[in-house]
Amino acid sequence: MRLEQIINQPVIETERFTLRPLRKSDAGLLELYSSDERIARSTTSIPHPLPPGTTEAFIARVTAEDRREDVWVLDGSAYGHAELLGVIGLTCIERGQAEIGYWIAPAFWNTGYASEAVNALIKANPKGCNTIFAEVFQDNPASARVLTNAGFEYIGDAESYSVARDATVATWTYLKKMDEA
Repeated sequence: MRLEQIINQPVIETERFTLRPLRKSDAGLLELYSSDERIARSTTSIPHPLPPGTTEAFIARVTAEDRREDVWVLDGSAYGHAELLGVIGLTCIERGQAEIGYWIAPAFWNTGYASEAVNALIKANPKGCNTIFAEVFQDNPASARVLTNAGFEYIGDAESYSVARDATVATWTYLKKMDEA
């Protein structure tokens, strides 16, 4: 019998789901959702089409002991919802700073899950961050609203490369100083 490694990462409860660490058993749903072109095009790093082994490599990277990124699954199974509604992560940058990123499976868009996850992660502040940054593509105003509604402040325009789009895309950059949380 092989037991799944439990990583040192807190579980965070919300009203409608649990933010829990990603695990190997999430691979099927994670691959199903992240292979959706709408999800891939809203991120900088998910390729489309999704090459074989990408999901397993991602899970191995974010569950490694020396990881720079903590990723949580929005797990609604205890609340009568789907087991994997989306993912949210914090990537450590330096000096008490991190970048937040998230996506929600298209079947659960316009449910408030992204806002609930972002607010729960900010409130828990599991990395003890002083500042959290976020970047969204300018053609994704719904994601920008999630951030501004969570108290993030717009700080400027930039560009980031999107693997799925194979192009540099205009972005909006936001920050949240955690002493304002």
